[in-house]
Amino acid sequence: MKRHYSKLISELLGFFPCLAITGIRQSGKTTLLHRLPPEWRIFDLEKADDFDLISRDPDLFLRLNPQHTAIDECQLLPELFPALRVAVDAARNQSGRFVVTGSSSLTLLKSISESLAGRVAILEVAPFSLAEAYAKPASLFYDYIVEQSPLADFLSLESRLTLQEQYNFWLRGGFPDPWLRNNARYSKMWMQNYIKTYIERDIRPLFPSLNHQKYRLFIQMLSHFSGTIINYAEAARVLGVSQPTARDYFQIAHGTFLWRHIPAYEKNAGKRIVKHPKGHIRDSGLLHFMLHLHSLDDLLSHPKFGHSWEAMVIENLCRGLDSIGAAYDYFHYRTSGGAEVDLVLEGEFGLLPIEIKFGQKVAARELRGIRDFIKERKCRYGIVINNSERATIYNENLIGIPFSCLYS
Repeated sequence: MKRHYSKLISELLGFFPCLAITGIRQSGKTTLLHRLPPEWRIFDLEKADDFDLISRDPDLFLRLNPQHTAIDECQLLPELFPALRVAVDAARNQSGRFVVTGSSSLTLLKSISESLAGRVAILEVAPFSLAEAYAKPASLFYDYIVEQSPLADFLSLESRLTLQEQYNFWLRGGFPDPWLRNNARYSKMWMQNYIKTYIERDIRPLFPSLNHQKYRLFIQMLSHFSGTIINYAEAARVLGVSQPTARDYFQIAHGTFLWRHIPAYEKNAGKRIVKHPKGHIRDSGLLHFMLHLHSLDDLLSHPKFGHSWEAMVIENLCRGLDSIGAAYDYFHYRTSGGAEVDLVLEGEFGLLPIEIKFGQKVAARELRGIRDFIKERKCRYGIVINNSERATIYNENLIGIPFSCLYS
């Protein structure tokens, strides 16, 4: 299935000597490597022969393979990164020489910052977006955001997906393998084994001194934290660990792409701001499996369905922006008085507040928080993602856009 990252990968390889592709395990990184042109040689550090070949003498290996060399799961060999720096500097002006992938941003990004700063482009690959799952082209929605297009341009967006298709994606999540098999029984078994694999193959090797029984309990409880404001003291009490340990657990889950940590937006605050972060499990299918929600009826009757919908929309927004190489940061916003904005994006396009609603109709009183945010911070405009049938301009600086139009 075609990924929307393909064009960006080609562009980055034209600019940089090395490209690092990060992302959660089983998100499709290895598949992207195998779609490189045929002159590329691919090595996998999870294969004993490839690991022995490269680890024996990384500098010599890269001298023998100075061009079109891709190395999968490179976080397993930290010694590779200093050797990559030497190899890149030997021909600094040549682009498109190396691609490396890794499933842990904690290890990978530390190695990159220490050895490859200024020499590498970093691309995060996530599971399928809604459009990729149904083999639809990328939407112009993300180009409109980056180009700061007028609100009238957003009115041209139309949906080519039914509500049932959207809800099916929401329930199942975006991991490629269950989508390709398209079998409910297989999907349940895959999710069950995925959690075990995550603990055994990612966490144990990377964090050998971690209390793995406690961390396994933390993962089991993570679904109940998803979509909420995180109070580390309360989480520590529930888990029976110290507050610094609880904070470390969340950091590990974020660094291995299982969890998204969303800090509070505190800049230029004229009101008392809730400074605790929010967070959610990144893939909705994995969240629903952990909550034992196996049908749409189960999901819609569950008290966390609103949190799940919000997290799924946020993830798809991030995946869309990432696929075109947009530079941005993300936050949530909440005042002590209860006013809130679900997502605040800040990037080359300025400051963009986004409110996420499950309903088809949105009452004016529900938009007070985002209206105040726009006015106080002089935002160009704000966006409300909802389930209506078509895009609607509420006023000169606020527009409602159906979730399905993010992938028209």
